[in-house]
Amino acid sequence: MSTDKKQGLFKKVSTGLTVASVVTGSTLLFGPPVLALGLTKLFKKSAKVDQTNIELTNRWLSINNWLIDHVLPQTQWDIQVDEQLNLNLQGRYILTCNHQSWVDTTVNQYFGVSRMPLTRFFTKWELIFIPFIGQAFKILGFPMMKRHSKSQIAKRPELKNRDIAEARKACEQLLSQPFTLLNYVEGTRFTPEKHRQQKSSYQHLLKPKSGGLALALNILGDQVDALVDMTIVYPDGVPKYGNFWLGEVPRVAVHLRKIELPTWILQGDYETDREYRVQFHQWLSQIWHEKDQLITQIKTRLAQPITQESIA
Repeated sequence: MSTDKKQGLFKKVSTGLTVASVVTGSTLLFGPPVLALGLTKLFKKSAKVDQTNIELTNRWLSINNWLIDHVLPQTQWDIQVDEQLNLNLQGRYILTCNHQSWVDTTVNQYFGVSRMPLTRFFTKWELIFIPFIGQAFKILGFPMMKRHSKSQIAKRPELKNRDIAEARKACEQLLSQPFTLLNYVEGTRFTPEKHRQQKSSYQHLLKPKSGGLALALNILGDQVDALVDMTIVYPDGVPKYGNFWLGEVPRVAVHLRKIELPTWILQGDYETDREYRVQFHQWLSQIWHEKDQLITQIKTRLAQPITQESIA
């Protein structure tokens, strides 16, 4: 093995051990207090407890950001925010985003910790069984959904209504505090295979699913400060989660813009009004076409592969 390969392997192992040690340590440091404070809500609800848990969670996430800035400094960030989008930690936001990798959530957290309220997102109920992290999702008010197949819903239609009721309850609970509610509108991570199966009309995106966003806007729409659209691009290829934390992602591009809400959005019922449902999907499809064009523009602007000379 050449000297360069040995050095590269040593650096990768060293980075992996550092990240694993710090992440494990931070989880053990912040996970139990968040869980313990959350359990007190079984006996008495307290805004002070909620705020303390959010502060602890932000410190927990800030450790990940410290790792990104100091252990993975070779990752270059290209972040652009539209001038009309004035974000602050006391705001209330619904956030839409394209979805390609588990790294997307880390990117959201990296951007949001110092700029936006704690980001929650719709997640699978099964994640509650992950020690500390899954329980923290529940305690911190992440809408946790039990996903049912079409055949299950066909046999038991009440399952669909139960999920909607749970999502509605979780969204309503957010109104007592600043929040960012993230919706991966595609519903799943983009892959070329899924793109082909869908016969998607978008070059870089899967077809958007309207239901989750419509529900969030129905419950929270007149209370939010902005509907924010985040676009994430990995110019050098979509990474796996492990690749990111081993420092193998040269560049990440992030663009945020404000989406103006037409007045009719807050005046319809997505579940019962078919005409409204069609109009909503057309509106979201237009946003998605604009996002698709934006991704093309970002990729064109960053088409030059990163080199060691450019890093230096």
